[in-house]
Amino acid sequence: MPAQTSVYPWWAALTVWGVVNTVNLLQAVGFLSRVRTGSMAINHLIGYAMIVLAAPAALALIAFVRARAKWLQWCGPAVYLTFIALMVVVDYLWTVEFRSPARPDILVPYLLLFFASILLMGLPMFRMDRRLWLVTVATTVLLLGAMGIAVYAGVG
Repeated sequence: MPAQTSVYPWWAALTVWGVVNTVNLLQAVGFLSRVRTGSMAINHLIGYAMIVLAAPAALALIAFVRARAKWLQWCGPAVYLTFIALMVVVDYLWTVEFRSPARPDILVPYLLLFFASILLMGLPMFRMDRRLWLVTVATTVLLLGAMGIAVYAGVG
């Protein structure tokens, strides 16, 4: 892997890369589990793993802010943490159904924050390391494919 000169600390960038790819893989499994089981039970468990991933995202965010990194470095983890806060409220504390039937007042910000966090956590790697960025592209395509399958099956 080529040395990175414009992002400091590099470990924080790799941490965010790990978070975004783990989220993509977990969510792909979650969507496919809906097709197989017709239930959100596995998704609920995956949500806990995503909450745990907030810890390394927060550490990376703190490191980027302390290093005065450019906004694109810290924006992804910040949006991810915002998404996790919303997810905790609507999926674990409030526990209101907003997916089916759709409640746009909750669903739209939920999906915007989720996909914005993936985009903003994955995008910086494009300039840092194309091979790692291509891994993120692949896991994102996997996520979108799994989502498409779930929507087609009526459980998306």
